[in-house]
Amino acid sequence: MTAKNGRPALTYLDAGVDLDARAKFVERLGPIARATHGSQVLSGIGPFGGMYALGGYQEPVLVSSTDSVGTKVKIASLLGRFDSIGIDLVNQSVDDIITTGADPLFFLDYIASSSLSLDEKTALVQGVATACGDAGCALIGGETADMPDVYARGDLDFVGFVVGAVERNAIIDGSTIEAGDALVALPSSGLHTNGYSLVRRVFSVGIDDDAAAERARLELHEPDLGTTLGDALLIPHRSYVAEVRTARGYLKGITHITGGGLLENVPRMLPDDLGARIDSTAWERPALFSLLQREGNIAEEEMYRTFNMGIGLVVAVAPSDVDTVRAKLPEAIVAGEVVSVSGDERVVIS
Repeated sequence: MTAKNGRPALTYLDAGVDLDARAKFVERLGPIARATHGSQVLSGIGPFGGMYALGGYQEPVLVSSTDSVGTKVKIASLLGRFDSIGIDLVNQSVDDIITTGADPLFFLDYIASSSLSLDEKTALVQGVATACGDAGCALIGGETADMPDVYARGDLDFVGFVVGAVERNAIIDGSTIEAGDALVALPSSGLHTNGYSLVRRVFSVGIDDDAAAERARLELHEPDLGTTLGDALLIPHRSYVAEVRTARGYLKGITHITGGGLLENVPRMLPDDLGARIDSTAWERPALFSLLQREGNIAEEEMYRTFNMGIGLVVAVAPSDVDTVRAKLPEAIVAGEVVSVSGDERVVIS
């Protein structure tokens, strides 16, 4: 096509944005998203705003959170495996809001890239829909942005937004926690979504060096792990929605062990004058964390401040309720106790 001035007429496709491919992607999204919808979803994929009819609550408090998968996407891109990070995106977000006792209601996602294929975008959203279905929340919308010149080829950002609700009189805020309460922990499924900037440096992967060599390292079988390094690094973030629902009436406080590890996240559920004493021998450290520490020559304190170390959720429970909670949650272990503190050190790990 030529403009009136004789110069070639530019199109959006020339600038790196394929509108036809976007339209095909939206067509694929409809059935994927609708599979997560219940009667409270009043809009499909297409309107400018998703609509959700809140019902079943007497005095609802809305709880929201947003997060991205971070640089874990670099590992997924190298291996061309995008389905599992959709699960990551949902589970890390719903695990944040369930710390208040809330149930997740609906979810939206945002994908920004410059070169993802239609199949790769579909795999991302399929993972989101799968995890939404497992958590009992609806995927009601999102945005896909093609941004050439902002994102290099193969790069992407993947962000999620979740909204949940809890009855005002059922909010879990840690205010009743007291010294002597037990800290009960649930295992993680792996690294979840935190610490990958350090992980990539330790293993020299996803640092935009030699893609073929990086991919080879990820596909190398690690005897200590019993699988390839790539498989271990892409294990999805675990959801704790079902476990919190099962034991909710006995939980005085809940903390999600996300960025900041045990050292920074456990205090987030505690009153200011309380801290935690954690017994690191109460659980077996997963092999991936030992491999990371050895290969990266990482100090012990740095490990506990960066990674979850095999613990994904910690709850505070009255001593008299520990047996009941452990019966409801067979995987749970007593990992420590709440203690009084007078200084700045809120968490002691022994």
